[in-house]
Amino acid sequence: MRYRFLGRSGLRVSALALGTGNFGGGWGHGATVAAARDMYDRYRAAGGNFIDTATNYQFGDAEEYLSDMIATDREDVVLATKYSMGTTIDSGLQMTGNGRKSMVQSLEASLRRLKTDRVDLLWAHASDGATPIEEIMRAFDDLVRSGKVLHVGLCSFPAWRAAAGATIAALRGWSPLVAIQVEYSLVERAAERDLLPMADAFGMGVLGYSPLGGGVLTGKYRRGESGRAQSSISRFLHRESDGNKAEVLDVVEAVAEESATTPEEVAIGWSMAKGVIPIIGPRTADQLRTNLAAAELRLNPEQVARLDAVSAFPLGYPQELLADPGSINAITGGNADLLDVPRHGVR
Repeated sequence: MRYRFLGRSGLRVSALALGTGNFGGGWGHGATVAAARDMYDRYRAAGGNFIDTATNYQFGDAEEYLSDMIATDREDVVLATKYSMGTTIDSGLQMTGNGRKSMVQSLEASLRRLKTDRVDLLWAHASDGATPIEEIMRAFDDLVRSGKVLHVGLCSFPAWRAAAGATIAALRGWSPLVAIQVEYSLVERAAERDLLPMADAFGMGVLGYSPLGGGVLTGKYRRGESGRAQSSISRFLHRESDGNKAEVLDVVEAVAEESATTPEEVAIGWSMAKGVIPIIGPRTADQLRTNLAAAELRLNPEQVARLDAVSAFPLGYPQELLADPGSINAITGGNADLLDVPRHGVR
């Protein structure tokens, strides 16, 4: 397992993060305590140190399961959790949303379940579209100053809100946003429009959840197997019949065959090649084993280019306008070839 700094922080994290959405049975599906412990131990043995959970995962089961797992090596793992969605479906107004009250109450509940005095990274789980970004960033800073949180980030926030938060924090001397979390895979590259270029420009790390496109990139639905399509989180499912996803899977399987590996490894390896830290969310030890193998896979430039080409999508306005040679020449007075212009975006 290789390691990297998370954004412009000094936090050193493994190339793959372990997502714990399947740790527990609160949602009616998931891993038992024993199975979750086995996956955690295997991940740690492989060198993984980045654990991603949330207050609402399996209605709190995930954090409770993790409390015993991390007890003996708390100082060696990077522990991240999220607030905003409450813990259960009846958490109520004061435990949901992005506001300061929700943030503080949710964190305190998470610390009790995790049996720890701090988390290394606290995410706002998703934008509520209402709480001022100033309130979020100031509340983050207060928790960092209290020692209960070390770093902060945003998950599923629009690029403009994340950029505003990063700018306000910098101007006021508050704790910076070190990372964002987005859905990212060969069948969901929309983050490349604004979110990834924004993160690159601000020096934020990027974690990508659902790197297997809800399972479609494993090819299991093509084989008639079951998976997320039958679960309570099927909203993150991508279907092979949508758009060009069948063609994407064809190329993934072709690259896997020529590399003597699996489609899962190719899909996760592609995300890593783009500079993203994939969040793997296995339900079984077999799934974990395949996911971990991706950390050792090195796709060659030709393979990455083929995967890029088949999964390409329209970036839309204004990206396509600004990438047009005619527009560039108009903007630069016809001297584009004389300018060394930085191009922010996916690496």
